[in-house]
Amino acid sequence: MNIKFRLTVLNFFELFVFGAWLISLGGYLGGQLKFEGFQIGKIFTTLGIASVVMPGIIGIIADKYINAQKLLGILHLIGAIFMFYLAQTNDFDLFFWLILGYLTVYMPTLGLANTVSYSILTTNNFDVIKVFPKIRVWGTIGFIIAEVSVGTFGWAQSNMQFYFAMVISLIMGIYSFTLPNVPLSTSSNKSLTERLGLDAFVLFKEYKIAVFFIFSTLLGIVLQITNAWASEFLRSFKENYPDSFAVTNSNTLIALSQVSETLFILTIPFFLKRFGIKVVMIMSMLAWFLRFGLFGIGSPEGIGLGYLILSMVVYGAAFDFFNISGSLFIETETDTKYRGSAQGLFILLTNGVGAIIGGLSSGYIVQQFTTETGRDWFSIWMIFAAYALVLAIVFGLIFKYKHNPDTIKNVHH
Repeated sequence: MNIKFRLTVLNFFELFVFGAWLISLGGYLGGQLKFEGFQIGKIFTTLGIASVVMPGIIGIIADKYINAQKLLGILHLIGAIFMFYLAQTNDFDLFFWLILGYLTVYMPTLGLANTVSYSILTTNNFDVIKVFPKIRVWGTIGFIIAEVSVGTFGWAQSNMQFYFAMVISLIMGIYSFTLPNVPLSTSSNKSLTERLGLDAFVLFKEYKIAVFFIFSTLLGIVLQITNAWASEFLRSFKENYPDSFAVTNSNTLIALSQVSETLFILTIPFFLKRFGIKVVMIMSMLAWFLRFGLFGIGSPEGIGLGYLILSMVVYGAAFDFFNISGSLFIETETDTKYRGSAQGLFILLTNGVGAIIGGLSSGYIVQQFTTETGRDWFSIWMIFAAYALVLAIVFGLIFKYKHNPDTIKNVHH
Protein backbone atom coordinates (compact mmCIF):
# COMPACT_ATOMS: atom_id res chain seq x y z
CA MET A 1 0.00 0.00 0.00
CA ASN A 2 1.21 3.53 -0.80
CA ILE A 3 3.16 5.01 2.12
CA LYS A 4 1.56 8.45 1.84
CA PHE A 5 -1.91 6.90 1.84
CA ARG A 6 -1.10 4.82 4.93
CA LEU A 7 0.10 7.90 6.78
CA THR A 8 -2.98 9.81 5.62
CA VAL A 9 -5.13 7.08 7.23
CA LEU A 10 -3.03 7.36 10.39
CA ASN A 11 -3.50 11.12 10.69
CA PHE A 12 -7.19 10.88 9.77
CA PHE A 13 -8.00 8.47 12.61
CA GLU A 14 -5.64 10.17 15.07
CA LEU A 15 -7.82 13.29 15.18
CA PHE A 16 -11.06 11.47 14.36
CA VAL A 17 -10.83 9.99 17.87
CA PHE A 18 -10.53 13.49 19.36
CA GLY A 19 -13.38 14.96 17.33
CA ALA A 20 -15.71 12.12 18.35
CA TRP A 21 -16.12 13.54 21.86
CA LEU A 22 -14.22 16.80 22.49
CA ILE A 23 -16.71 19.24 20.94
CA SER A 24 -19.83 17.63 22.38
CA LEU A 25 -18.36 16.89 25.84
CA GLY A 26 -19.32 20.19 27.48
CA GLY A 27 -22.95 19.91 26.39
CA TYR A 28 -23.09 16.27 27.51
CA LEU A 29 -21.70 17.12 30.95
CA GLY A 30 -24.12 19.99 31.48
CA GLY A 31 -27.15 18.41 29.83
CA GLN A 32 -27.07 14.64 30.33
CA LEU A 33 -24.99 14.45 33.53
CA LYS A 34 -26.20 17.77 35.03
CA PHE A 35 -22.74 18.78 36.21
CA GLU A 36 -22.31 22.32 37.55
CA GLY A 37 -20.34 24.99 35.73
CA PHE A 38 -17.25 24.76 37.92
CA GLN A 39 -17.29 20.96 37.61
CA ILE A 40 -17.36 21.19 33.82
CA GLY A 41 -14.50 23.68 33.86
CA LYS A 42 -12.49 21.41 36.16
CA ILE A 43 -12.95 18.47 33.82
CA PHE A 44 -11.58 20.54 30.95
CA THR A 45 -8.44 21.33 32.97
CA THR A 46 -7.45 17.70 32.36
CA LEU A 47 -6.46 18.68 28.81
CA GLY A 48 -3.90 21.06 30.23
CA ILE A 49 -2.72 18.76 33.01
CA ALA A 50 -2.10 15.93 30.55
CA SER A 51 -0.25 18.30 28.19
CA VAL A 52 2.26 19.54 30.77
CA VAL A 53 4.42 16.48 31.44
CA MET A 54 3.25 13.38 29.59
CA PRO A 55 4.28 14.28 25.99
CA GLY A 56 7.89 14.73 27.15
CA ILE A 57 7.93 11.48 29.10
CA ILE A 58 6.34 9.53 26.25
CA GLY A 59 8.80 11.13 23.82
CA ILE A 60 11.73 9.80 25.85
CA ILE A 61 10.16 6.30 25.94
CA ALA A 62 9.67 6.39 22.15
CA ASP A 63 13.27 7.47 21.67
CA LYS A 64 14.91 4.91 23.95
CA TYR A 65 12.70 1.96 24.76
CA ILE A 66 9.66 1.29 22.52
CA ASN A 67 9.38 1.93 18.77
CA ALA A 68 7.16 4.95 18.18
CA GLN A 69 4.52 3.19 16.05
CA LYS A 70 4.16 0.40 18.64
CA LEU A 71 3.90 2.88 21.50
CA LEU A 72 1.30 4.79 19.51
CA GLY A 73 -0.73 1.60 19.17
CA ILE A 74 -0.40 0.69 22.86
CA LEU A 75 -1.58 4.14 23.99
CA HIS A 76 -4.64 4.05 21.74
CA LEU A 77 -5.58 0.57 22.97
CA ILE A 78 -5.31 1.78 26.57
CA GLY A 79 -7.35 4.84 25.60
CA ALA A 80 -10.12 2.59 24.30
CA ILE A 81 -10.39 1.00 27.76
CA PHE A 82 -10.75 4.43 29.38
CA MET A 83 -13.45 5.36 26.86
CA PHE A 84 -15.38 2.19 27.69
CA TYR A 85 -15.58 3.14 31.36
CA LEU A 86 -16.24 6.83 30.66
CA ALA A 87 -19.36 5.80 28.75
CA GLN A 88 -20.70 4.14 31.90
CA THR A 89 -19.80 6.87 34.41
CA ASN A 90 -22.20 9.45 35.86
CA ASP A 91 -20.26 10.37 39.00
CA PHE A 92 -18.23 13.58 38.76
CA ASP A 93 -15.17 12.48 40.74
CA LEU A 94 -14.85 9.20 38.88
CA PHE A 95 -15.45 10.92 35.52
CA PHE A 96 -12.70 13.45 36.29
CA TRP A 97 -10.09 10.77 37.03
CA LEU A 98 -11.11 8.64 34.06
CA ILE A 99 -10.92 11.54 31.58
CA LEU A 100 -7.57 12.57 33.09
CA GLY A 101 -6.34 9.00 32.65
CA TYR A 102 -7.56 8.94 29.07
CA LEU A 103 -5.94 12.26 28.15
CA THR A 104 -2.71 11.19 29.83
CA VAL A 105 -2.40 8.48 27.20
CA TYR A 106 -4.06 10.34 24.31
CA MET A 107 -2.36 13.76 24.32
CA PRO A 108 1.14 12.30 23.74
CA THR A 109 -0.17 10.47 20.66
CA LEU A 110 -0.57 13.80 18.87
CA GLY A 111 3.19 14.24 18.89
CA LEU A 112 3.85 10.53 18.33
CA ALA A 113 1.70 10.52 15.19
CA ASN A 114 3.87 13.34 13.83
CA THR A 115 7.05 11.50 14.83
CA VAL A 116 5.92 8.33 13.09
CA SER A 117 4.93 10.27 9.97
CA TYR A 118 8.21 12.21 9.81
CA SER A 119 10.34 9.11 10.30
CA ILE A 120 8.55 6.97 7.71
CA LEU A 121 8.53 9.77 5.13
CA THR A 122 12.23 10.42 5.67
CA THR A 123 13.07 6.72 5.44
CA ASN A 124 11.23 6.53 2.12
CA ASN A 125 13.05 9.62 0.77
CA PHE A 126 10.08 12.00 0.75
CA ASP A 127 10.41 15.75 1.25
CA VAL A 128 8.77 16.05 4.68
CA ILE A 129 8.15 19.80 4.44
CA LYS A 130 6.43 19.39 1.09
CA VAL A 131 4.52 16.16 1.68
CA PHE A 132 3.50 16.15 5.35
CA PRO A 133 1.16 19.21 5.34
CA LYS A 134 -0.97 17.52 2.67
CA ILE A 135 -1.14 14.42 4.85
CA ARG A 136 -1.74 16.30 8.11
CA VAL A 137 -4.72 18.24 6.76
CA TRP A 138 -6.61 14.94 6.69
CA GLY A 139 -6.34 14.92 10.45
CA THR A 140 -8.43 18.09 10.59
CA ILE A 141 -10.84 16.56 8.08
CA GLY A 142 -11.12 13.48 10.31
CA PHE A 143 -11.87 15.69 13.32
CA ILE A 144 -14.62 17.49 11.39
CA ILE A 145 -16.20 14.28 10.08
CA ALA A 146 -16.18 12.78 13.58
CA GLU A 147 -17.90 15.71 15.28
CA VAL A 148 -20.48 16.02 12.47
CA SER A 149 -21.13 12.27 12.64
CA VAL A 150 -21.75 12.41 16.40
CA GLY A 151 -24.25 15.22 15.87
CA THR A 152 -25.92 13.53 12.90
CA PHE A 153 -26.36 10.25 14.79
CA GLY A 154 -27.85 12.14 17.75
CA TRP A 155 -25.02 11.14 20.11
CA ALA A 156 -24.01 14.63 21.32
CA GLN A 157 -26.18 14.12 24.42
CA SER A 158 -25.47 10.40 24.67
CA ASN A 159 -22.71 8.18 26.03
CA MET A 160 -22.58 6.65 22.55
CA GLN A 161 -19.97 9.27 21.66
CA PHE A 162 -17.54 7.51 24.01
CA TYR A 163 -18.32 4.08 22.61
CA PHE A 164 -17.79 5.58 19.15
CA ALA A 165 -14.40 6.95 20.21
CA MET A 166 -13.60 3.59 21.83
CA VAL A 167 -14.14 1.70 18.57
CA ILE A 168 -12.02 4.14 16.57
CA SER A 169 -9.30 3.97 19.25
CA LEU A 170 -9.23 0.18 18.90
CA ILE A 171 -8.96 0.48 15.12
CA MET A 172 -6.24 3.11 15.45
CA GLY A 173 -4.32 1.02 17.98
CA ILE A 174 -4.36 -2.10 15.82
CA TYR A 175 -3.57 -0.14 12.66
CA SER A 176 -0.51 1.47 14.28
CA PHE A 177 1.13 -1.96 14.69
CA THR A 178 0.91 -2.51 10.91
CA LEU A 179 3.00 0.56 10.08
CA PRO A 180 6.67 0.37 9.07
CA ASN A 181 9.06 0.27 11.99
CA VAL A 182 10.37 3.52 13.45
CA PRO A 183 13.86 2.77 14.82
CA LEU A 184 14.91 3.83 18.29
CA SER A 185 17.21 6.80 18.47
CA THR A 186 20.92 6.03 18.48
CA SER A 187 21.96 9.60 19.26
CA SER A 188 22.04 11.38 22.58
CA ASN A 189 18.54 12.29 23.58
CA LYS A 190 17.16 15.44 25.09
CA SER A 191 16.44 15.48 28.79
CA LEU A 192 12.90 15.84 30.10
CA THR A 193 13.72 19.43 31.04
CA GLU A 194 14.68 20.18 27.43
CA ARG A 195 11.66 18.35 26.02
CA LEU A 196 9.33 20.41 28.19
CA GLY A 197 11.10 23.58 27.11
CA LEU A 198 12.06 24.47 30.68
CA ASP A 199 15.63 25.37 29.76
CA ALA A 200 14.12 28.08 27.54
CA PHE A 201 13.10 30.04 30.65
CA VAL A 202 16.46 31.75 30.32
CA LEU A 203 14.89 33.64 27.39
CA PHE A 204 12.71 35.56 29.87
CA LYS A 205 15.72 37.81 30.35
CA GLU A 206 14.87 39.38 26.98
CA TYR A 207 11.94 41.81 27.20
CA LYS A 208 10.06 40.99 24.00
CA ILE A 209 10.44 37.22 24.51
CA ALA A 210 9.18 37.51 28.09
CA VAL A 211 6.16 39.55 26.98
CA PHE A 212 5.44 37.06 24.22
CA PHE A 213 5.48 34.05 26.57
CA ILE A 214 3.33 35.81 29.17
CA PHE A 215 0.70 36.64 26.57
CA SER A 216 0.95 33.13 25.15
CA THR A 217 -0.19 31.86 28.53
CA LEU A 218 -2.94 34.48 28.82
CA LEU A 219 -4.20 33.71 25.32
CA GLY A 220 -3.95 30.00 26.02
CA ILE A 221 -6.75 30.58 28.51
CA VAL A 222 -9.22 31.51 25.76
CA LEU A 223 -8.30 28.48 23.65
CA GLN A 224 -9.99 26.29 26.27
CA ILE A 225 -13.18 28.33 26.55
CA THR A 226 -14.58 27.28 23.18
CA ASN A 227 -13.90 23.59 23.78
CA ALA A 228 -15.62 23.69 27.15
CA TRP A 229 -18.65 25.87 26.53
CA ALA A 230 -19.69 26.10 22.86
CA SER A 231 -21.72 22.88 22.91
CA GLU A 232 -23.25 23.61 26.32
CA PHE A 233 -24.19 27.11 25.09
CA LEU A 234 -25.99 25.82 22.00
CA ARG A 235 -27.73 23.15 24.07
CA SER A 236 -29.21 25.93 26.23
CA PHE A 237 -31.49 26.94 23.33
CA LYS A 238 -33.27 23.58 23.44
CA GLU A 239 -36.16 24.77 25.60
CA ASN A 240 -37.16 27.73 23.42
CA TYR A 241 -35.90 26.53 20.02
CA PRO A 242 -36.05 22.71 20.21
CA ASP A 243 -36.26 22.18 16.44
CA SER A 244 -33.75 24.81 15.36
CA PHE A 245 -30.67 23.86 13.34
CA ALA A 246 -28.35 25.24 16.06
CA VAL A 247 -29.85 22.78 18.56
CA THR A 248 -30.50 19.69 16.44
CA ASN A 249 -27.21 20.05 14.52
CA SER A 250 -25.02 21.84 17.06
CA ASN A 251 -21.94 19.74 16.24
CA THR A 252 -22.32 20.50 12.53
CA LEU A 253 -22.58 24.21 13.30
CA ILE A 254 -19.48 24.10 15.50
CA ALA A 255 -17.66 22.11 12.80
CA LEU A 256 -17.67 25.29 10.69
CA SER A 257 -14.99 26.49 13.12
CA GLN A 258 -12.65 23.70 12.06
CA VAL A 259 -13.46 24.29 8.38
CA SER A 260 -12.60 27.96 8.88
CA GLU A 261 -9.39 26.96 10.64
CA THR A 262 -8.37 24.88 7.62
CA LEU A 263 -9.08 27.74 5.22
CA PHE A 264 -7.41 30.49 7.25
CA ILE A 265 -4.17 28.52 7.24
CA LEU A 266 -3.88 29.42 3.57
CA THR A 267 -4.06 33.17 4.32
CA ILE A 268 -1.33 33.26 6.95
CA PRO A 269 1.68 33.73 4.61
CA PHE A 270 0.02 36.82 3.09
CA PHE A 271 -0.90 38.43 6.42
CA LEU A 272 2.46 37.71 8.02
CA LYS A 273 4.39 39.07 5.06
CA ARG A 274 2.19 42.15 4.74
CA PHE A 275 1.59 43.12 8.38
CA GLY A 276 4.08 41.27 10.56
CA ILE A 277 3.75 39.02 13.59
CA LYS A 278 2.66 41.69 16.07
CA VAL A 279 -0.29 42.83 13.97
CA VAL A 280 -1.30 39.27 13.13
CA MET A 281 -1.32 38.30 16.81
CA ILE A 282 -3.43 41.35 17.63
CA MET A 283 -5.77 40.28 14.85
CA SER A 284 -6.01 36.91 16.55
CA MET A 285 -6.97 38.51 19.87
CA LEU A 286 -9.57 40.72 18.17
CA ALA A 287 -10.93 37.64 16.42
CA TRP A 288 -11.36 36.00 19.83
CA PHE A 289 -13.20 39.14 20.95
CA LEU A 290 -15.55 38.76 17.98
CA ARG A 291 -15.87 35.00 18.54
CA PHE A 292 -17.18 35.48 22.06
CA GLY A 293 -19.09 38.69 21.40
CA LEU A 294 -20.99 37.14 18.49
CA PHE A 295 -21.86 34.18 20.69
CA GLY A 296 -23.24 36.65 23.22
CA ILE A 297 -25.69 38.25 20.77
CA GLY A 298 -26.33 35.08 18.78
CA SER A 299 -29.51 33.00 18.74
CA PRO A 300 -30.86 30.07 16.67
CA GLU A 301 -33.16 32.15 14.45
CA GLY A 302 -32.93 35.09 12.05
CA ILE A 303 -29.97 37.42 12.30
CA GLY A 304 -28.99 35.66 15.53
CA LEU A 305 -28.14 32.52 13.57
CA GLY A 306 -26.05 34.69 11.26
CA TYR A 307 -24.10 35.91 14.29
CA LEU A 308 -23.46 32.32 15.37
CA ILE A 309 -22.25 31.35 11.90
CA LEU A 310 -20.00 34.42 11.73
CA SER A 311 -18.58 33.44 15.12
CA MET A 312 -17.59 30.08 13.66
CA VAL A 313 -15.95 31.80 10.69
CA VAL A 314 -13.76 34.16 12.76
CA TYR A 315 -12.58 31.20 14.85
CA GLY A 316 -10.19 30.26 12.05
CA ALA A 317 -8.36 33.57 12.35
CA ALA A 318 -8.49 33.49 16.15
CA PHE A 319 -6.89 30.06 16.38
CA ASP A 320 -4.48 30.01 13.44
CA PHE A 321 -3.16 33.55 13.60
CA PHE A 322 -2.01 33.02 17.19
CA ASN A 323 -0.65 29.47 17.01
CA ILE A 324 1.21 29.68 13.72
CA SER A 325 2.43 33.27 14.00
CA GLY A 326 3.56 32.55 17.54
CA SER A 327 5.52 29.52 16.40
CA LEU A 328 7.11 31.55 13.62
CA PHE A 329 8.04 34.33 16.06
CA ILE A 330 9.95 31.78 18.12
CA GLU A 331 11.59 30.37 15.00
CA THR A 332 12.87 33.76 13.85
CA GLU A 333 13.61 35.53 17.14
CA THR A 334 15.22 32.98 19.47
CA ASP A 335 18.77 31.71 19.57
CA THR A 336 19.21 28.39 17.77
CA LYS A 337 20.54 26.94 21.02
CA TYR A 338 17.10 27.33 22.64
CA ARG A 339 14.81 27.26 19.61
CA GLY A 340 13.54 23.72 20.06
CA SER A 341 13.07 24.19 23.79
CA ALA A 342 11.32 27.52 23.19
CA GLN A 343 8.82 25.80 20.90
CA GLY A 344 8.22 23.24 23.64
CA LEU A 345 7.73 25.99 26.20
CA PHE A 346 5.27 27.74 23.89
CA ILE A 347 3.15 24.57 23.75
CA LEU A 348 3.46 23.97 27.49
CA LEU A 349 2.32 27.51 28.34
CA THR A 350 -0.60 27.58 25.90
CA ASN A 351 -1.90 23.99 25.89
CA GLY A 352 -0.79 23.25 29.44
CA VAL A 353 -0.74 26.17 31.88
CA GLY A 354 -3.16 28.30 29.88
CA ALA A 355 -5.60 25.42 29.46
CA ILE A 356 -5.60 24.65 33.18
CA ILE A 357 -6.24 28.28 34.13
CA GLY A 358 -8.84 28.57 31.35
CA GLY A 359 -10.76 25.54 32.54
CA LEU A 360 -10.88 26.65 36.17
CA SER A 361 -11.53 30.35 35.57
CA SER A 362 -14.19 29.86 32.89
CA GLY A 363 -15.92 27.28 35.06
CA TYR A 364 -15.96 29.75 37.94
CA ILE A 365 -17.39 32.53 35.76
CA VAL A 366 -20.10 30.28 34.33
CA GLN A 367 -20.99 29.14 37.85
CA GLN A 368 -21.33 32.75 39.03
CA PHE A 369 -23.81 33.50 36.26
CA THR A 370 -25.90 30.36 36.75
CA THR A 371 -29.20 30.47 38.63
CA GLU A 372 -32.15 28.15 39.06
CA THR A 373 -33.56 29.50 35.79
CA GLY A 374 -30.40 28.75 33.80
CA ARG A 375 -27.18 30.40 32.71
CA ASP A 376 -26.86 34.08 31.76
CA TRP A 377 -24.96 33.37 28.56
CA PHE A 378 -24.96 36.98 27.36
CA SER A 379 -23.01 38.13 30.44
CA ILE A 380 -20.74 35.08 30.33
CA TRP A 381 -19.72 35.60 26.70
CA MET A 382 -19.31 39.35 27.15
CA ILE A 383 -16.88 38.78 30.03
CA PHE A 384 -14.86 36.43 27.83
CA ALA A 385 -15.03 38.96 24.96
CA ALA A 386 -13.88 41.81 27.21
CA TYR A 387 -10.94 39.71 28.37
CA ALA A 388 -9.81 39.10 24.78
CA LEU A 389 -10.22 42.80 23.94
CA VAL A 390 -8.14 43.89 26.94
CA LEU A 391 -5.43 41.41 25.91
CA ALA A 392 -5.33 42.92 22.41
CA ILE A 393 -5.05 46.49 23.70
CA VAL A 394 -2.41 45.78 26.33
CA PHE A 395 -0.39 43.55 24.00
CA GLY A 396 -0.43 46.27 21.33
CA LEU A 397 0.88 48.81 23.83
CA ILE A 398 3.67 46.85 25.51
CA PHE A 399 4.91 44.38 22.88
CA LYS A 400 7.78 46.02 20.98
CA TYR A 401 8.49 44.47 17.61
CA LYS A 402 9.63 45.92 14.28
CA HIS A 403 8.36 44.02 11.27
CA ASN A 404 10.93 42.89 8.70
CA PRO A 405 9.26 41.12 5.74
CA ASP A 406 12.56 39.54 4.74
CA THR A 407 12.58 37.35 7.86
CA ILE A 408 9.40 35.61 6.71
CA LYS A 409 9.96 33.52 3.64
CA ASN A 410 7.94 30.35 4.08
CA VAL A 411 5.25 29.42 6.60
CA HIS A 412 4.38 25.76 7.05
CA HIS A 413 1.56 24.32 9.10
